[in-house]
Amino acid sequence: MAELIKMEKSEGIATVTIDNPPMNVLSMQVTKELDEVFQTLAEDNEVIAVILTGNGEKAFMAGADIKEFPDRGANKGVVDTHAVFNRIENIPKPTIAVLNGFTLGGGLELALLCDIRIAEDHARVGLPEINLGILPGGGGTQRLPRLIGNARAKEVMFTGEPLSAEEAKEIGIVNYVISKGSGIEEATKLAKKFTNKSLQSLSRIKHLVNVGSQLSLEEGLQKEKVLFDEIFVTQDAKEGVSAFIEKRKPEFTHK
Repeated sequence: MAELIKMEKSEGIATVTIDNPPMNVLSMQVTKELDEVFQTLAEDNEVIAVILTGNGEKAFMAGADIKEFPDRGANKGVVDTHAVFNRIENIPKPTIAVLNGFTLGGGLELALLCDIRIAEDHARVGLPEINLGILPGGGGTQRLPRLIGNARAKEVMFTGEPLSAEEAKEIGIVNYVISKGSGIEEATKLAKKFTNKSLQSLSRIKHLVNVGSQLSLEEGLQKEKVLFDEIFVTQDAKEGVSAFIEKRKPEFTHK
């Protein structure tokens, strides 16, 4: 069976590409391969940041594979999408989604797992499940409201209408809108900024932000205090402080 997920590494950056033509839909096989790739990247000491995109210019991911829905209803060989998505969301490294076209349904739910989203200006973003008489089932009803607020998220899901890239930026779904075809280039520039930092710091910041929405402010601050004390015993913290005092650029080893 041909691989539906491609991965390349260069200078601390892994680029993961969904290659399931023509619209890169989220099939069960794509879900399994995404899980395998991201679990591998989580343990790869050479990788500091991850870029996720779709092959071609039509779609990042145009939704789930509707042809598999009857099997899903019968529970035949169904992949636990929530478990896979949770693992991708919590990979201890910065992730950037490049939305290079249609980003709908499961595609938007996948993009929401990433820390930062860059949309090319021709992208269309939305959760159209309502038009099939169903609902977003890959975390959309939970992650989108946490990102843009309940009222805006409900409107997106109640209407099922896709947003333009600029509209998605205006309500906070994407961080940047850039010209068609330049998504990977822009994402790589941003990822290179991350690779110059300590993964010890990056991973803890990401963890604190991700879990913070599930905790009270007091609980979140206590967790921050624990990790703040913990990071000072890392080699990178010692290097960073020494470099500052010595007025030189730090050389982080991510240890």
